[in-house]
Amino acid sequence: MKFTKPAWVMHKDSSKTDHDTKRLSIFSVHVHPDGSRIATGGLDAKIRIWSTKPILNHASEISNRPPKSLCTLSMHTGPVLTIRWAHSGRWLASGSDDEIVMIWDLDPSGRGKVFGSNEVNVEGWKPMKRLPGHESDVTDLAWAPEDRYLASVGLDSVVLVWCGYTLERLRKLDQHQGFVKGVCWDPVGEFMATQSDDKSVKIWRTTDWQLEAEIRKPFEDSPGSTFFRRLSWSPDGAHITASNATNNKGFVFIAAVITRGTWTSEISLVGHENTVEVAAYNPHIFLRNPASPIATSNICSVVALGADDRSVSIWQTKSARPLIVAREVFERQIMDLSWSWDGLTLYAASSDGTIAVFHFDPEELEGIAPHSAQEQYLHKFGFVPPPTPEGFSHGTFTHSANTASASRITPPPSPNRAQSQPQSQSGFGASNGINGAEHINKLVAKKSNKKRVQPVLMSSVPSASTSRSALVSTSALPPPVSGLGPRAFQVPEIPRSRQASHSASPVPSPRTYDADIEMGGPMDMDVPIDALDTSMSSANKGKRKASVLDTPEDRPSKPRTLGGDRPRETVAVREITSTSLVSTRPQLFEGANLLPVPPLLTFLSANVEGSDFVFEARNSEGDGATEVTFADGKQTLWLDYLPSPVLALTASTTFCGAAMQDGSVNVYSHTGRRLMATLSFGSPCVMMHGCKLALMILTASGQLSSINVKNVASFFPPTSVAPLLSSSPNCTILSATVRHNGAPMIHCSSGIAYTYDVQLLSWTKLSERWWAEGSDVWQGRQRANKDKDIVASIEGAIGSTSIPAPHKERPTWWNTALTLGHLESKLHAAKALDSGLEYKQALLIYARKLADEGFRAKAEELIKELFGPIFWRPGGRDDSWTPVVAGMAKRDLLREVLSVFARSKTLTKLALDWQDTLKKASNDDQL
Repeated sequence: MKFTKPAWVMHKDSSKTDHDTKRLSIFSVHVHPDGSRIATGGLDAKIRIWSTKPILNHASEISNRPPKSLCTLSMHTGPVLTIRWAHSGRWLASGSDDEIVMIWDLDPSGRGKVFGSNEVNVEGWKPMKRLPGHESDVTDLAWAPEDRYLASVGLDSVVLVWCGYTLERLRKLDQHQGFVKGVCWDPVGEFMATQSDDKSVKIWRTTDWQLEAEIRKPFEDSPGSTFFRRLSWSPDGAHITASNATNNKGFVFIAAVITRGTWTSEISLVGHENTVEVAAYNPHIFLRNPASPIATSNICSVVALGADDRSVSIWQTKSARPLIVAREVFERQIMDLSWSWDGLTLYAASSDGTIAVFHFDPEELEGIAPHSAQEQYLHKFGFVPPPTPEGFSHGTFTHSANTASASRITPPPSPNRAQSQPQSQSGFGASNGINGAEHINKLVAKKSNKKRVQPVLMSSVPSASTSRSALVSTSALPPPVSGLGPRAFQVPEIPRSRQASHSASPVPSPRTYDADIEMGGPMDMDVPIDALDTSMSSANKGKRKASVLDTPEDRPSKPRTLGGDRPRETVAVREITSTSLVSTRPQLFEGANLLPVPPLLTFLSANVEGSDFVFEARNSEGDGATEVTFADGKQTLWLDYLPSPVLALTASTTFCGAAMQDGSVNVYSHTGRRLMATLSFGSPCVMMHGCKLALMILTASGQLSSINVKNVASFFPPTSVAPLLSSSPNCTILSATVRHNGAPMIHCSSGIAYTYDVQLLSWTKLSERWWAEGSDVWQGRQRANKDKDIVASIEGAIGSTSIPAPHKERPTWWNTALTLGHLESKLHAAKALDSGLEYKQALLIYARKLADEGFRAKAEELIKELFGPIFWRPGGRDDSWTPVVAGMAKRDLLREVLSVFARSKTLTKLALDWQDTLKKASNDDQL
C-alpha cells in the first residue's frame, strides 16, 4: 500500500496572501468514475477538480503533466458540504450551506482565468441546473444505481428525491424528526437509506417511497455533535454500514452493520476512540475463496471508516479485525471517504483542509472480483425497476473481454432509444442520418387534450437547455457513461405514481443535450474523460440535435389572475418632489417625527429570497394610480391599486407587505389575497422587513411593531425605539430587520445592535463594538451567512463600521474578562434570535475557555443551569427551568460541555462526577 498526502490539494482562504496561506476545511471528496479526477468541496464555498495522476505518480507531479488543478467552480454562496459524480461521469452534483443542490455539466468553452483570482481553469464545468427545495444546509447527496434518481438530505430534516434524468423533484420525505446527515442507495435499486440526528436509520422503498423499516437500537446513545452521519450500502446489497453508533450506553464508539431483510444490527465494527463520521464500501465484491463460484456464502465486502479520532480503518467482512488502521492521519476529524471505481484507491478528506490517499496493489486486496461478478450476483434479487418514460429504453450493452484490462476500463456505448439507431463516434448518442443530416425521432406526448404534436426543429439549442413541453427529442438522451466497465447507464424513469397523473398534468420535461460538442476545436482535454470519445469525425463537428417544443396553439392556457395578462414593465427610479404628493399629516408638535421619512420614489421592488418572484410598486408623479405588482421573470402574476403612495416594500417566502405614506400597511399572500385587515399606524413607515412568517414595521414616530402574519397576532405590544436613540448623541438607526421568531434586530450608528426581549419587556444588547477592545473571539469584518450565522453577521456589520482603537496598556485580566463577557453576551444573543447552531458553537468555546482558565465555580454553575433540577418532570411544580434552549435539549448540550471539561487539567473530576449523574438521570428517564 502507498500512502500520500498531496499538499497542493487545498481550499485557500482568499483573504490571505500566498506567503500566509490558510487551509480551509474540506467537507467532501469524490472520485470520478473513470478515476481520472477527484472533486473536493470546502469552506470557501468552492468546488475544486483535481487530476489524480499527479497524486498517484510522482513523476507526473513533478512535471505537472497533466495539470494538478483542473477547474474551480464558484457558484455556491455557502460552504460546499457534499459533492457526488453521477455514475455516468458526465454530471457532478453538489450540495451547500446555501440550501441549493447544483448540477454541473462539462462546458466546452469554460476554460480560462477564474474571475477575481490568479487561478486558471484547464477545463470548464458550468451549472446546468439549480435544484432549490431545501430550507437549510444540504448535507449529503447520492445517485441511485444507473443514475435513475438523485437523493438530497439536509438540516431541514427532509429527504428530497429527484428524477435523475429530468431533474424534476419527485418526492419529499419528511418523516425524520432531526437533521438528516447521510443517504445511500441499495445497489439492487429496491431501497434507499437515510440517517438522521433523530437517532435512526430509515429504509425507504423505491417503488412507492413508503417506509420499509426504521432502525434505532445502535443509535440510542449516539452523540448529536457529528458534522455528518454518512452511511454506505455494500455492493452485494446484503448490509448497510451506518456511522455514529455506540455500544455500552454510549461509551463505545462503533459503526453498526445493518442486515438486509431483517433490518437488525447484530454486527459492530469496534475500535475507534471517537465518533465514526463516515462509512464507505469498496465498489467491488470480494470472494472468500477466488477458486470457488460466486455464491452468498463465498462473498464478502471491504468497508472503510473515518472517525473523529483522526484515524481511518479498513475492514473486510470475513474478518473480525480490520485490515488496516491508519492513526492520526489528520489533525482534525475525517469528513468524507471515496473509493475509486477500480477499488484500489481510497481518498479521505478532513476538516483540517487536507486529503489523504491510500493506494493498494491488487494482491493486497485479496479476492477482488470484477464488476461483472457483482452484476451477475445482483440478478438473484429479482428486482425489476419501474418502467422508464415512454419513448426511452435502457440499452443492453455487450463488452468484449479482450479490451478490458486492469489499467483501462472500456466505456459502454451510449444508451439507445426505443427505435434502434446507429451510434455516432462522438459517443453523445448522435445518429448518422441521410448524408450526415440530423435525425429526429417523433414522439407523441400524453396530454389531457389527446392532441398529437409534431416536433419543431430548433437551431443552436444550448447544452442542457430546458424544454417546457412534455415532448422529447433524441438529444434529450443522457451522455454515455465514463469508464464504468460492465456497469451501464440507464435512463432514469418517472415512477408509476407520477405517470398515473398524466391526464391531470403533463410529465415534467426532460432536459436536452448537445449531440456533438467541440472542446475548443479538437477535443484536446489535458485529462480526458472516458465518457467523451475524442475520435469525432469532422463531418459531424459542431452539429447539434434539435429539441422539441409544443406549437403555440397547443400549449395549455395559463390560469387567469388579476393583471396576469400584462407583461412586466420597467420604470425609471426617480424621487417624487411634487407638493401634491407630500404627506399632509398634521404635526402635533415640533419634531414629532423621531426618524426621518424616506423619500418618495417612482419605483420600488423587493425580491423573494430563493426564487425569481419580485414584489414591485409604482408611484405616479402626477394624478395616476399607485400600483403594486407581483411578477415572475418578465410576466406579471397579479396586481393591486392603493389609495396612497408606497414608501416601503418587503417580501418573504410566505407574504408581501406594502407600507403607504398615510401610515397604512397592506399584507398580501403570494397569490394576491389580503392576509389581514389594512394596518394603520398613524405615522409613515420608515423601515419594514419580513422573514418567513414575521413582519416588522418601524414608523417615523419611533414605534416598532412585530407581527406574526400566520397567526394574525403581534409578538409583543408595540414599543418605542426612543431609548435606543437617546443612548448617545446624534445616534441614528442604520438598519432594522426581524428574525423568524419575531425578534427585531436594530443596528445603531453607536456601534450597538439591540433586540427586544418579550420576557423582560425591555431592549437588550445583541452585540457592541466594546467587545473588539479585548475579546479573543471577536469576529468583526468576517463574512458570515446572514441566515445561518446571524450573530456573526451582526458582529461583522458592527466591525465594518468601527475604527481601530490606539493601543493602550490594559490590566492583567483584561482579555480574559472581555472574552468571557463577550461569550456570555453571545449566548444570550443566539438564544434571543433562536440561532441554535451559533448557541452551541459559542457554548463549547465558552466551556473551553472556562476549562483553560480553571474557573470551577463558573463551570459548575453552567453545568447546573444545563442539567436543571435533578427530579424535574414536565408539568411539575418547578416550571422556571425549561429543558430546551434555542431548539436544542440542554442535557444533550451538557454532554458535550462535560466532554470538554473532562479533557482539561483542572475540571476533570467535576466533569466525571456530573457525567455519572447525567447517566443516572438518563436511565431514570427511560424507566
